[in-house]
Amino acid sequence: MNVATASPRRKELVRIAARLFVEEGYDRTTVRMLAQEMGIKSGSLFHHFADKQEILCAVIEEGMFSALAIAREHLATLDSSLAADTSRDQAHLRLLALARAHLDTLLTDRNAHVVALYEWRRIEGPAREHLVQQRDEYEALWRDAIEAGVATGLLRGDASLLRQFVLGALNWSVRWYRADGERSPDELAEALIDSVCHPQ
Repeated sequence: MNVATASPRRKELVRIAARLFVEEGYDRTTVRMLAQEMGIKSGSLFHHFADKQEILCAVIEEGMFSALAIAREHLATLDSSLAADTSRDQAHLRLLALARAHLDTLLTDRNAHVVALYEWRRIEGPAREHLVQQRDEYEALWRDAIEAGVATGLLRGDASLLRQFVLGALNWSVRWYRADGERSPDELAEALIDSVCHPQ
């Protein structure tokens, strides 16, 4: 199953749905409300989506697809400049790149990620399996980076718990972070990664 599409119109509908799900909650958002905000008739909505849950799936998948693409882009940019660094430095830079990418994703596509955090439990069946596969693909980038950090002594503790701790902290920032606050997203990413790293 793949609910994402390159159609600009569908992407626009998904963004509108994400905003409504955040503002009203998934349960309180009706098909009529979605159609009204999208500027179409209720029946026309089903030319784009099979049902309301598929809309939810599309919202979450768009956010996850974006997160994976941005993370890979940050890592690819980093990989071109790592040759001269020690393995410990490389591990630190990879973690920092992933944290920056994660915040970049959260803050540019906030609604989709808030929906994913709070409405994930609504997804069932093949759609859930598909989204779990996407989530696992993204988390694998973090798993590799954190395991490298543990192996070089940059991080201490259980790699799986560290991954959940760091991702949990990053995800929660979507609820409290303000772009006009004291720290930029890059500074926030650096502060978080530095808080879990051990000095040599």
